Amino acid sequence: MKIAMLCSRVRVEEKMLFSALDARKVDYDRIDPDDVTFELGGTGLGRYDAALVRFLSHSQAYYVSRWLESIGIPAVSPHHTIATCGDKLITSAVLQKAGVPIPRTMVTFTREAALAAIEEMGYPVVLKPLQGSWGRLLAKVTDRYAAEALLEHKTTLGGYRHSIFYIQEFVDKPGRDIRTFVVGGETIAAIYRYSPHWITNTARGGSAQACEITDELDQMSRTSASAVGGGVVAVDIFEAPDGRLLVSEVNHTPEFRNSVAPSGVDIPGRIVDYVMEVADMKPGR
Repeated sequence: MKIAMLCSRVRVEEKMLFSALDARKVDYDRIDPDDVTFELGGTGLGRYDAALVRFLSHSQAYYVSRWLESIGIPAVSPHHTIATCGDKLITSAVLQKAGVPIPRTMVTFTREAALAAIEEMGYPVVLKPLQGSWGRLLAKVTDRYAAEALLEHKTTLGGYRHSIFYIQEFVDKPGRDIRTFVVGGETIAAIYRYSPHWITNTARGGSAQACEITDELDQMSRTSASAVGGGVVAVDIFEAPDGRLLVSEVNHTPEFRNSVAPSGVDIPGRIVDYVMEVADMKPGR
């Protein structure tokens, strides 16, 4: 068995994954996209049984995973999952189709229509870019003056994707949200992410604590993962004031450095075990 580890930057997570691969005595190579040319129709990576895709760049993950699958190398996560999770609108649409509860969401294509939608939804609302992670470029809009200014800035300064206005109701969370990790269709771990700020990402200073995986949480997480295409994903879940659980986003390249200790789960080890299972199922092995 030989695994390709595709990553553009070696962060704590990638070091943990390398350690898990070494502990299992798996033969692997780290591949940096800056050093490799992928030829359409070529089979330059045909010697690998599976590829773990850990690019920071969504566009790199999107195109390379598609190329890998075209030459018969299964990608983790699959191209379909990467393509779906890389766009918040598409993610919301497939979650809703699968019956997963999500915050109320509206999409418009002009700032005039966006302002009307915001006014109809009622303040506060959250404006999100269609792509991005770590809570970047999220904006909590609390009144009409803020809405008008933000919409003008997005229209004037932004590119094509900033001309698509993704508007979501603001969920008044209890100072925390929930992140679950789903690997190969199994909910393996869950944490609460606490923060005094309305954005609770641990990358933005939020703290992590253990969270029990209830039947409801497990079902919602597995359904969400299946809806986006499976593989290795993190599911971000809000607790609404009325007690409902709402899925906010699904991440196809989750960070987990702050989740291993509080959850008590060897998340990188479980990811590597799954990649090995995928490699074992490669046709011709």
